[in-house]
Amino acid sequence: MNSNIPKLTLVGAGPGDPDLITLKGLKALAKADVVLYDALVSEEILNNCKSDCEFIFVGKRGGHPSVLQDSINFLIVEKAFEKGHVVRLKGGDPFVFGRGIEEIEYAQNHGIETEFIPGISSAVAAPGLAGIPVTARGVSDSFWVITGTKSDHSLSEDLKVAMKSTATIVLLMAMNKAAKIAKLYVENGLGETKIAVIQNGGTSNQKTGSGEIRN
Repeated sequence: MNSNIPKLTLVGAGPGDPDLITLKGLKALAKADVVLYDALVSEEILNNCKSDCEFIFVGKRGGHPSVLQDSINFLIVEKAFEKGHVVRLKGGDPFVFGRGIEEIEYAQNHGIETEFIPGISSAVAAPGLAGIPVTARGVSDSFWVITGTKSDHSLSEDLKVAMKSTATIVLLMAMNKAAKIAKLYVENGLGETKIAVIQNGGTSNQKTGSGEIRN
């Protein structure tokens, strides 16, 4: 019978590079009995776990079959009571479009102790690694991070508000909305806005394309 107190630690793995996870995150992995990890997590990070740690892949990819959120929530609770310490390892920061709070609250509602360990978000890291600071004195005093794909697959109305500012706008999960976003900029008289598209941010094969939105 498991004598360990059931616990969930929600850990941000960072933007792709396994060296960019925090030291506190690594310490949590070293104590994990079970790790539920996402598609954006470098599997190299799992080498920091105990030899008897159980690994469960629960990754989601747009356009591909994936594990339902309800199933992930159930697994967290099931494994916590079965084995003890569950680490939920998510790419970037779990509270930036990561549904991390849903998993924390679900575990708490089932009497499980929880802990949150932040991760470096790709929203800041990926542009930075491409040489693009999200803020720069005299250029941009702030930045917006907006999802490109809402749960109903529509484009967030926040983008229209952000476009009226001088802030840097970071759009995540937005490639399938690229044409619609460009059209919106043109319609609002912003057809010469400088843009960058970053693929595989934070990984060894990160790619960046830059240019301007054309009228």
